[in-house]
Amino acid sequence: MRITTVGLDADDTLWHNESIFRLTQDRFRALMADVAAPDVLDAKLAEVERRNLAVYGYGVKGFTLSMIETAMEVTGHRAPARIVADILAAGREMLTHPVEPLPGVEAALADLARDHRLVLITKGDLLHQEQKLAASGLGDLFAAVEITSEKDAATYARVFDRDGTGAAEAVMCGNSLRSDVIPALEAGAYAAHVAYPLTWAHEMADPPLGHPRFAELASISDLPAWVRGL
Repeated sequence: MRITTVGLDADDTLWHNESIFRLTQDRFRALMADVAAPDVLDAKLAEVERRNLAVYGYGVKGFTLSMIETAMEVTGHRAPARIVADILAAGREMLTHPVEPLPGVEAALADLARDHRLVLITKGDLLHQEQKLAASGLGDLFAAVEITSEKDAATYARVFDRDGTGAAEAVMCGNSLRSDVIPALEAGAYAAHVAYPLTWAHEMADPPLGHPRFAELASISDLPAWVRGL
């Protein structure tokens, strides 16, 4: 099989992301410690995030708004202004947090880019994702960038048709089984899962073990050799 195109997820595949969300959620728990127990607050925030995904989409801005909404709900809509201000400050710090590529990413992408067309396929806020890609120093390695509201089989089929030679000759690599692996396989592509130590509950799914086009890789450094072997 001739592989012409390699799609790559961004957050927690190329650079750290979920760890920053977790640190901010710890900060949120501390802010709300006098109002709600951590487990109660976490459950309410998860509920609000799920409810808001269709409205705000993915990313820091939606998360910040969901924290504010959660604070309002657990205080009976009487959250002090200082708490709202602190939540907004935490969200602003997330948006300006330094971008730190994961180990092995730059070398793996440079290797793949010699023989394949690289396409960044990521969900989230358009401006923030563009800023992170620019700050990462990896932008010149990509032939195309696709920032989407959702990743499903139709998304991958469309992207690989437009930015490559079709899903059958494409690989998708990412840390999310739900967003990066399963829908890419459904579209007819190959898919490699590179786990990140932390996974948002919304992105969890069972691995498609036994699927002939699926691979579980220990590191993104293993991706070029796996692609060459297809």
